[in-house]
Amino acid sequence: MRRGRAVAAVAAVLAVTAGTIAVTQLGGAEEPAGSRNTGLPPATAPVERGDLRDSAQADGTLGYDKQHKINSGAAGTLTWAPRTGSTVERNERLYEVDGRAVRLMYGSGPMYRTLKAGDKGRDVEQLERNLAALGYTGFTPDTEYTELTEAAVKRWQKAQGSKRTGRVGPQDIAFAPGKVRIKSVETAVGDLAQPGAPVLTTTGSERIVTFQLDVAESQLAKAGTEVSVDLPDGTSAPGTVSSVGRTAKPGDDPQDNSPQVTLTVSFDKPDDVGGFDQSPVTVNLTGETRKDVLTVPVNALLALPGGGFGVEVVRGSAVREVKVELGMFAEGRVEVSGGGLSEGMKVGVPKI
Repeated sequence: MRRGRAVAAVAAVLAVTAGTIAVTQLGGAEEPAGSRNTGLPPATAPVERGDLRDSAQADGTLGYDKQHKINSGAAGTLTWAPRTGSTVERNERLYEVDGRAVRLMYGSGPMYRTLKAGDKGRDVEQLERNLAALGYTGFTPDTEYTELTEAAVKRWQKAQGSKRTGRVGPQDIAFAPGKVRIKSVETAVGDLAQPGAPVLTTTGSERIVTFQLDVAESQLAKAGTEVSVDLPDGTSAPGTVSSVGRTAKPGDDPQDNSPQVTLTVSFDKPDDVGGFDQSPVTVNLTGETRKDVLTVPVNALLALPGGGFGVEVVRGSAVREVKVELGMFAEGRVEVSGGGLSEGMKVGVPKI
């Protein structure tokens, strides 16, 4: 649910309706504005001077980034799988089939073939860069699998206690962009694993929040916008909007089919967020700030007979109608100017 500006908009509509009734009660449309002695409004509120922030709140979900399926690279019995919630880094075991470990290496492309001397391609370069990062050097990382690459692979295989073939394939390694967090195990230990069938669902290790905003409110949260996130344990954590979806789709609320965009928040201090996963949170956004302006409660607005808006200024037992120019709506208040208004004046509002 989106809050903040939507609430202000509804309040403005109600204020206009109430204001029209108030004008009718105070006198006909033909009466000129000025001092009146027809009775005081039911309540008053002060004209305030200060900063007005265009803000909103949105319901979001706290989780992890970059969900990804890892499929089995070999046929056989799954003999070991990592614990859900654990983190796997480069060269660590992802899973085992028939007692043979499949290890994680970093790279954006898939491991789709068995590599050997003479092969060329991006997957070769990915493998070589991982070998070099692990200290198995003696070659220049490039797209060609040479005898030098083969020798490095044999040294790596010896260190893992594997047969020294000089070849490496999907039954040995799987690529992911970086270290992964195990979200779920898709094949139970003891079950048969099939090539291409999911074994694990992983995510990245970075904590993120995803949420939706009406397209009309999306200017509040451009990439780089600073936000705060209310967490399930009652604490709040600062974050930054890291991405804004480019496609608008109807929201999840069946009573509100306004087009919405999906946004992602990254945390400034991820370690402070805790271990919550797929948990509801509230994202607090602050957009434009109008500094040192006069404001009144939104429900103080009156729809004037001749058009435009005004407020009832109350001084002692006298009430006069003042036409005002409206600025930004936010925080249940509206920026006003004109009519000789000044800080501290009292304006009429409905009784609370």
